[in-house]
Amino acid sequence: MDTVDRRDRLVQLLRRRADWTSDGLARELRASRRTVLRDIEHLRNRGFEITGMSGPGGGVHLEATSVMITSRLRADEVVALLLSVAVARATTRVPFAAGAEGALVKIEASLPAPRVGELQRFMQRVLIGDPARDPADAGGALDSRLIATFEEAFTANVLLSFTYVDANSRRSRRRVEPHGLLIRAPLWYVIAWDPQRDGARLFRADRISRPAAMSRGFLPRPHELVTGVCPDARPARG
Repeated sequence: MDTVDRRDRLVQLLRRRADWTSDGLARELRASRRTVLRDIEHLRNRGFEITGMSGPGGGVHLEATSVMITSRLRADEVVALLLSVAVARATTRVPFAAGAEGALVKIEASLPAPRVGELQRFMQRVLIGDPARDPADAGGALDSRLIATFEEAFTANVLLSFTYVDANSRRSRRRVEPHGLLIRAPLWYVIAWDPQRDGARLFRADRISRPAAMSRGFLPRPHELVTGVCPDARPARG
């Protein structure tokens, strides 16, 4: 049994019984107690509410509010779903948008309250602007790590570092304060404050590579100061 299958099996076991011990789970999964404890901590980091008590009557317990999320649904995947539904809401011609919104509401309902608060704050900084001026410019592929890394840096209020290639093909390494995302269909932009240039800037997402969340923090700036670079934009989700 590989790691992913074992963790899925662990969630199934916790759903069916509320009186498991770590030793009992280890026997059921044919794994060491240390491995089970490591898997439990991994699931907690993904948003599962798992409690543990020692002594008589104690054990490992999965809170009922966590049962709708599988161990395969990571925090960055929840963000991807949020963004997809937000874009669908802003684009009225997308079919099945209402169904996607309903499914997302159920997923959000099963997240821990602190995580819901973080995601709500994040989504308030996702803006929809006018479509791209050149409809033939669909942009290139986005770095698969960008959205998750942006959300991590945004939530923790730490600088976002990335390699950027501007419209003149000049390459540079940038370190900015991440403050929002702008969608000008079909293009995406990072809304940021550039400390080196002391001003708000837009960075086209398909020109960003090697994104990383840094350890250096920053104080969030007023919303209007940063989003002033895209005055026509509106929140993707209220």
